[in-house]
Parts: sequence; structure tokens; C-alpha cells
Amino acid sequence: MRVVIWGTYDTGKPRTRIMLRGLREAGVDVVEIHRDVWHGVEDKGYVSGIARRISLAAKWLAAYPALIWRYLRCPRHDAVVVGYLGHLDVLVLWPFAALRRAPVIWDAFLSLYDTMVDDRRLIHRRNPLATLVFALEWLACRAARRVVLDTAAHGRYFAETYGLRADRIGSVFVGVEPERFPPVVSRSGGNATTTVLFYGQFIPLHGIDTIVHAAALARGQPIRWILIGHGQEEPRIRRMIEEANVEIDWLEWVDYRSLRDHIAAADVCLGIFGDSGKAARVIPNKVYQILSSGVPLVTRDSPAIRELLEPEQPGIRLVPAADPAALLDAIRELRGSIQDLPPPPLHRQIARKLAPAEVGARFRDLIGSAVR
Repeated sequence: MRVVIWGTYDTGKPRTRIMLRGLREAGVDVVEIHRDVWHGVEDKGYVSGIARRISLAAKWLAAYPALIWRYLRCPRHDAVVVGYLGHLDVLVLWPFAALRRAPVIWDAFLSLYDTMVDDRRLIHRRNPLATLVFALEWLACRAARRVVLDTAAHGRYFAETYGLRADRIGSVFVGVEPERFPPVVSRSGGNATTTVLFYGQFIPLHGIDTIVHAAALARGQPIRWILIGHGQEEPRIRRMIEEANVEIDWLEWVDYRSLRDHIAAADVCLGIFGDSGKAARVIPNKVYQILSSGVPLVTRDSPAIRELLEPEQPGIRLVPAADPAALLDAIRELRGSIQDLPPPPLHRQIARKLAPAEVGARFRDLIGSAVR
């Protein structure tokens, strides 16, 4: 099978890198036709400054003539895949893929409308821009023969929101780059202080306020709380920490390559705890990375996480959303049972399902079913 991966997809995102690598490892002949417009943009929903936005938009639109020309000259192929963030890419590609009789597979990954309007509340749903984003997403779904999301729960949201048949939807876990997050092969267990780590963008989805409230409940207990990251909610979280008068170590960011060292040094790592609809439909990158590293994990219970994990699995606790007391209890339980956990590496069976080759095989099968 030969597949063209086309567009302005963001290679800075693990989703994109794992998909490309996984397809190749799964035996697919991959042809990349790509123009990088997202370099240096970590948070696409929070690009500040009119000049920067105009520059990004101009760079984005200027990429299409060369991308189209290269696509029309590329070898025969079975399908063309548009990666994240590909809403406009799908619409630009649509007539040219039809000309070459190649089905379009859109790795939507997540809903831009849901992210901007309902989850992060960057624009009000009555704002004309919200209507435009919804219409763009609705039309992009119809330009693709198959729309791919990260979880089945997310797929159901797309089907219900945009009126798509179930056979137009597919789901593939994000997976993990195992060499970047190799398993921890030893476990301390003897430290008097429990180190609890959260890292990621400071966005509503993550429910960082739940972590701050849990830290306040644990005041005086031998728990060291570490936050790594920054983003939309940073000012609010800083005020919360000051008002709660809790001691939390906060690193604004660390190099991606050094994240594994911070994970390995933690006794417990945290996923997400937000109570939004999106938080119930997604599994964030950090969860895959923590599982690959084999460190005890606490994250919110949801339909999405139940596709991958069960609450009774060793070294895992699933807790209700936005519940600081439940989060603190889960941390205590994990720390108290650390000597009873299986020998390292922890989560090894789960991690095998997240390897790029497994992810790529799932993508390959979805593409193949759309081609037939």
C-alpha cells in the first residue's frame, strides 16, 4: 500500500511523528508532501499578537501552491492522509484528490470547535467566528472518506455533532515514542517524602486547580508537589497557589528530552482532572508517556481512559473529575502499596500496545478499509 501524507501537519506533535513512523513500521510505503508552518508554535489556540497571527496565516496560505503542485506530480497512490492540524488542508486537497481518485483520510485528532468554544472558552458560541469554525469542521468531515480521532469516545462526539455515519469514523490511540520514554527499571520506595509530578500545558482540560486544592488538603504531609509547564491558565493558577499558601515547585518548562528524567524521579505522576466534555473524551500525551516510563499514574476516570485502562490495574488509580480529596487518597494509596507492585518495568503489557508499529498497523487497517 502506498499512502501520501499531505499538508501543513505539525511534526512537533507526538501524534504526527508516531503516525508517520508507525505507518512505515507497519509496512506502508509513505510519501510525504509537507510544508512546515507550525515551527515554534507550541499552543495553537493561544497565539498572541496581531502581527504574529497575520504572519502565521500568510505563511500557512502561501504553502498551498507548492503543496498542490507536488501532489499532482507525485506517484500513484492508494490514499492520501491529512494530518493534524488539517481542517483547511482537507478542503484545499479535496478537489485534487478527487481528480486523482484517491480517498482522503483525515486525522482530525480532536475538534477545533470543541477546543476553542466549549473546553478553553476562547470564543463564545454566539461569536461569528465560532460559527465559522463549526462550519469548517462540518465541511472538512464531508471532504474526507474517513475521519480519525484519538479515542472511540471522541469519535462518537464527531458522529453526533456533525451527523456522520459510524463507518465514516475511526479511532487510533496516540501511542508513544518508546526511546524517549524508556521504562524505569528500579524503584526507590524508601523515601520519606512522596514526589508527585504534573507536566503539560496549563489549559482547562488538565484541571490543575484540582491538583492545587489537593496540595492544600495535604498541607503538612510529606508530599512534594512539582508542576512543569505554562499556558492559558498560568496567571489563575499562580493566584490560587498564593491564596492557598501551599508549597509547590513550579518549573515553567523543561526540554522535551529531559522530561523522562523528571518522570523517573517521581513516585507518582498525574494525568488530567478537568470536568469538561473534552476531558472525558481524550487521553493526553502525558498518560501514554507515563505508562511507557512505568511510573504509578493517577488520572481522571472517563469513557476515553477506560478504552485503555482499568482502575484495578497495578500502579494505576482512576479518580472522579475535579475531586481533590479523591486525588489525594489515590496518591496515598499508591505510595502505601508501592512495595506490592509488580517488579519494574511497570505497565509493560499496556506499553506494548502503544508502540509506533501497533499504532501504525491500526492506521493502516483504517486506511485499507476506506480504500476498499
